Amino acid sequence: MNIRMIPKKWAMQEGGLLAVIAILCLFLTFASDTIVVQGSAVNNFLRIDNIVPNVLTPVSWMAIMAIGVTCVIISGGIDISVGSIFGCSALSTVAVLQNLPSDASPWVALPLALAVSLGVGGACGMLNGLLIVGLRMHPFIVTLGTMSVLRGIALIAVEAKSLPSLGKALPAAFTSGCISAQMQTGPLAWARLQPVPLLILVFALVAAAVYLTRTPSGRELYAVGGNAEAARFSGLAVGWITARVYMLSGLSAGLAGMISAGYYGSANTATGEGYELAVIAAAVVGGASLSGGSGTALGAVLGALVIKLIENGIDILKSVDLGFVTVVVSKEYSKIIIGFAIIAAVAIDRFSETLKRR
Repeated sequence: MNIRMIPKKWAMQEGGLLAVIAILCLFLTFASDTIVVQGSAVNNFLRIDNIVPNVLTPVSWMAIMAIGVTCVIISGGIDISVGSIFGCSALSTVAVLQNLPSDASPWVALPLALAVSLGVGGACGMLNGLLIVGLRMHPFIVTLGTMSVLRGIALIAVEAKSLPSLGKALPAAFTSGCISAQMQTGPLAWARLQPVPLLILVFALVAAAVYLTRTPSGRELYAVGGNAEAARFSGLAVGWITARVYMLSGLSAGLAGMISAGYYGSANTATGEGYELAVIAAAVVGGASLSGGSGTALGAVLGALVIKLIENGIDILKSVDLGFVTVVVSKEYSKIIIGFAIIAAVAIDRFSETLKRR
């Protein structure tokens, strides 16, 4: 494909995702009931105290993980251990910070939280990369194994199954003073707006977009994912590039785990369990091709938003009237819909690849 056509292709993919998001929002708006909030009748979906705290805030850590997984998929790999890395990073962050006094300085609590979460995430990601490169094993098998191993380590290490331990708490400078800080002034103070996770997501999105499109290291991922053998014959260190991208995925999961720990003020051995499906779905729906060589950071974020809108819609809808039948929905439907979304996205990708070959 002509290199000049790639940005146009990506713009079309992201434009299509924006159209899907708009359609989802319209559907959920018309399908939702009207409720009374502070004496005013409002739409159950289209209200600020649903959109921000229930969609945009929790999508922040999912989207950050999806960016990391998208980088792995661009390079031709797959990482299904991100949920376990997310959980281990959150637990490690809480385990360390709970030993600080509740009034600890933000100059101590925040750098320590960042160092622990990124350290654990980066180490787990590098372990994946070294196993894949050193043992020449398929990434799916390696990350499937480390997903189970890391989850088992969390279960063994945390006897109480939940942190912080009884009688302990995380420093306020990390939780209510930073990650879960609420807007206390202005007309939207009542809506529990907590902007810090979104601000971190925006920073991660910009950094990833610059990395993938403006740096040689980022462009190497597309080269390796497009054709690893050609990249090797071109003089690229494919092994190091592979190990590096898995470490990047681990770092993104570690950062996401830190945000979750600060937002909820706690973590447990089930934290991040099942996130693998949602994160990979976000990356694939966002346009990352499982055959490698294609994907963007913005697409990953938009894909995560699509997944979260589906989950939120299922949470707020009790039933959907299709005219000829009324379907009662529950949380179990989200896994079915996300599974179909993955299949549909991969099928569309394969179909487009077949058309290009013809």
